[in-house]
Amino acid sequence: MPSSARKSESRSIIQAWLHRIVAFVLVPVALLGLGSVNVQADEGVPNVVLIFIDDMGYGDVGFNGATEPKTPHLDRMAAEGTRFDSFYVGCAVCSGSRTALLTGCHYQRLSIRPVLFPDSDYGLHPAEVTIADMLKAAGYRTACVGKWHLGHLPPCLPTYQGFDSYYGIPYSNDMWLDPANTLADDLVLREGLTLEEVKAGHKKKDWVPLFRGEEVIEYPADQNTLTKRYTEEAIRFIHGEGLDEAARGKPFFLYLPHTMVHLPLAVSEAFQNRHDKLIFNAIEEVDWSVGEILRTLRDEGLAENTLVIFTSDNGAAVGSSLPLRSKKGSVYDGGIREPTVMWWPGTIPAGQVCTEVAATIDLLPTLAGLCGGELPKRPIDGRDMAPLLRGEEGAKSPHETYALMHSRGTVRSGQWKFYPWPETSRGRDAPVGREPTSDPVQLYDVVTDIGETRNVAAEHPEVVARLQAAYDAQVADIKANLRPAMLMERPAGALSPARPK
Repeated sequence: MPSSARKSESRSIIQAWLHRIVAFVLVPVALLGLGSVNVQADEGVPNVVLIFIDDMGYGDVGFNGATEPKTPHLDRMAAEGTRFDSFYVGCAVCSGSRTALLTGCHYQRLSIRPVLFPDSDYGLHPAEVTIADMLKAAGYRTACVGKWHLGHLPPCLPTYQGFDSYYGIPYSNDMWLDPANTLADDLVLREGLTLEEVKAGHKKKDWVPLFRGEEVIEYPADQNTLTKRYTEEAIRFIHGEGLDEAARGKPFFLYLPHTMVHLPLAVSEAFQNRHDKLIFNAIEEVDWSVGEILRTLRDEGLAENTLVIFTSDNGAAVGSSLPLRSKKGSVYDGGIREPTVMWWPGTIPAGQVCTEVAATIDLLPTLAGLCGGELPKRPIDGRDMAPLLRGEEGAKSPHETYALMHSRGTVRSGQWKFYPWPETSRGRDAPVGREPTSDPVQLYDVVTDIGETRNVAAEHPEVVARLQAAYDAQVADIKANLRPAMLMERPAGALSPARPK
C-alpha cells in the first residue's frame, strides 16, 4: 500500500476512535482537553526544552559528585541555573515515568502499565492532555525527538498527543519491531536485511525501529548514532528549518527524551574508547548533547527566553545512584530521585540548590502558568512549582506529601521518607552491610540520612500514622477515579508482535 494510502487509513482509524469515545459516554474531547485552541502565545512567554535522560542516576553527574564520567556541560548548566536536589519522578521505570512527566498525572490514574512493550495492546489515551497538547493550543510549535514509550501504534504515537513532529524510537532500545508498524516507502534497511524479511515479520531483541512521524524510516536503528542524530534533529527544530517566517516566530516546545543511557549502551565514534566503561562514554555523549543545545540557544540569542529542564526518567540501571539507596526499579530514593537542573538565564537564579520536594508531575501545571497555557479540565496530580523555579524567598514544596503507588509504595514529606512495608533481606532493596530491621514499616530522615540506612519508624509513630494515612488516601482516590488507557489499532491481518524467542 502506498505511504499516502496508509496515512489516509490511519486518519480513518482516528475518526472511528472519536466516535467510539462518544459511544462510551466519555466527556466530549473538547471538554477533556483545553478551553481554547489555536490561541497565539502572548509576547514574552518562554520557549521550553525538556531533556529527559533514560536510566541516568543521581550519582552519574559531576554536580552530584561524579568524577568519572566528566559532565562539564551539565556542571555549567547547574552553575548557571538551579539544581533541584529533591526532585522525583512518577515511576521507577520507563512508561509510568513518562506518563507522569507529560500529563501531570500518576500513571496508575491513567491505567498505564509501568513498562509498555511492542506486544502491549494499550497506550496513553489521546484524550489526556499532554504538555505538548497544552502548549500547542497556546500557540507553540512542538516536537518530540527521542524515545517515546507511551504507545507505538495509532492513536498513541506522539503525532496524536500534541506534537507537530516526531523523530525517534517508539520504546526502549532493548525491544523489537512490531510487524504492525507502518514502513516508509524510502525505508533504510541495515544489517543485511531485505524488505521481504521485514514484511515477513522479522524480529530480534535489541533491534528497534527509527520513526519519523508515524512511519519506520530505518530498521534496525543505528544505535551508535542515536544521541548524535537526536541532537542534530533538535537543533534543526530550534532553528525552525523548513518553516516560514511566521512559524519560526512562534515560541517552541522541544521534548528531547534520549535513548541513552539505557541498555544496550552505544555511542558515536567521537565518544568511543574514552573510558574502560561504556556507561561513562554514553553519559559523556549525553552531556555533549546538552552542551550543543545550550550553545545553540546562546548563539541564536534565545537563552534569556528559553527554559531548559534536565532530568532523568528513573534511577541508574548501569551507572550510579549513590549516595542514594538502591537503583532503577526501586522506590527507595536511588530509583526515583533524579539529577535535575532548570536553566533560564535572568529568571531562574544561578548557582542555587533547591531542596524542597518537587516532581515531574508538577511540570505541566507550572508550564501552564509560565507559558499562557490552560490546565486540563479533568483532575491532575501535579501542582505549580513556579515559586521554587524562580527562587522566591520562603517558597515551599507544593506537596505536603508526595505519594507513589509504584511497587509497594512510598511517601516523601519534608525530611521524611516512608514505606508502608518492611525491609527485605533479598534483591535490590536489601540493606547493604546490615540485616533488615524487624519493623513492619520504614521511616527515614533523608535530610540527615540521605542513604536511608537507619529506620526510625519506631521513634516517630505520629509521623508514621500521618504518612500511612496519606498513602491510603491516595490509593483510594486513584482507584475511585481511574481513567482508561487507549486500545491501539492493529491493521487487519498484521503479524503477531509477540516477543522474539
